[in-house]
Amino acid sequence: MSISTPFSKTSAAREVIAGVDLSGKRAIVTGGASGIGVETARALAGAGAEVTLAVRDTAAAEAFAAEIQARTMPLDLADQASVRKFGEAWEGPLHILVNNAGVMARPLGRSVEGWELQFATNHYGHFALATGLLPALRAAGGARVVSVSSSGHQFSPVVFDDIHFERREYEAWSAYGQSKTANILFAVEATRRWSGDGVFVNALHPGSIRTNLQRYVDQAELQRLREATGNPNPEFKTTEQGAATSVLLAASPLLDGVGGRYFEDCNEAGPHLPGTRTGVEAYALDPDAAARLWDISVKEVQR
Repeated sequence: MSISTPFSKTSAAREVIAGVDLSGKRAIVTGGASGIGVETARALAGAGAEVTLAVRDTAAAEAFAAEIQARTMPLDLADQASVRKFGEAWEGPLHILVNNAGVMARPLGRSVEGWELQFATNHYGHFALATGLLPALRAAGGARVVSVSSSGHQFSPVVFDDIHFERREYEAWSAYGQSKTANILFAVEATRRWSGDGVFVNALHPGSIRTNLQRYVDQAELQRLREATGNPNPEFKTTEQGAATSVLLAASPLLDGVGGRYFEDCNEAGPHLPGTRTGVEAYALDPDAAARLWDISVKEVQR
């Protein structure tokens, strides 16, 4: 049965969390010092959660951290050593993990391990972070992980035969698309594996928002893409509206016991309709693909 809520694309983060008390809960928001990460962290802290901003530049995040009485910890998702160090430094239970940070449509780059950089950051970094923090999530006695994906997952499934563009020609949007598909597949398989321990994972598309996520793409390229995908005049959300679905999945009692699903505009998405940017592709929810990606990810991040 599809999950629906009283909220919509115009709902703001503060609205979806109104009346929710997160006192005594601990939350991590990756990329919590810019874009929708700011409003996600602000809403969780406003509801009483103890929030940690996991960011590459802790100095740049200090002013915002002080504003919401959060703390910062250094984390570079493209650097597996940094991810391991973060997990080793974490102490105590963790109730909410929002895998929010990411990169979009950047030129070809590779991590130290040789991985294509969008996949390394958007998927492997968050995969290693979540699995490394699993003992803390289990210790919470009921935890949620939020995987920020995108309608961009519609650009590509995970191309298992050549994930890292070692043989095929690099195309930035295809690389971004498969990394966002991986974010959804992670939610599917993590919920299958972890729900028995009270840990549920959901994925989402936050909507069209003007943030520094688009720093690698000029406006002409974005407009060409919108027209090609049937969305020439998108309705842009504010950052607070863009954070609403993340906050809903992180904290609303409406999502108790729900996992392995993909949401947009504060409701579970239906199947993707060709010619639109809404809905979820079947390949992103395929349990066989999710299990295959999990096995590959384990081997890669633990090698």
